[in-house]
Amino acid sequence: MATTVDKGHGRIEKRTLQTTSILTCSPTWAGVKQGFQLTRERTVRGQTTVEVHFGITSLSAEKADAATLLNHVRTHWRIENELHYVRDVTLGEDACRVRMGHAPQVLAALRNAVVHLWREVKAVSCPEAIERLQMDPAMAKGLIGVQ
Repeated sequence: MATTVDKGHGRIEKRTLQTTSILTCSPTWAGVKQGFQLTRERTVRGQTTVEVHFGITSLSAEKADAATLLNHVRTHWRIENELHYVRDVTLGEDACRVRMGHAPQVLAALRNAVVHLWREVKAVSCPEAIERLQMDPAMAKGLIGVQ
């Protein structure tokens, strides 16, 4: 079992992760090395809410104890949240009304490509990367391999 407590933005968040290897006994769950329960307690202005999540992993207890798994879970959601924020806010994905045919998939793929290309630009934020690429079209062409 591992627990972390974070304070910030007017809230206290306590996360507790407990692991088990009981799922490894079932042939139905081939490859599963551990199961875990993540409990999140969040207190905002004196009101506490509790969420319980369950997960499985192919990492053995020797490779990832409860503290390591808790860190992996936190890191995964941080990355997910950052990507979704960029796609939703900076690229306006939620405001896009394209719904027919293959166009939504194509636009999603283009947005993903743009996000990955921005990471090649030395900038503090995505809006700053956009500005740099607008000011330097040669850099933009270079990123996609066009001369």
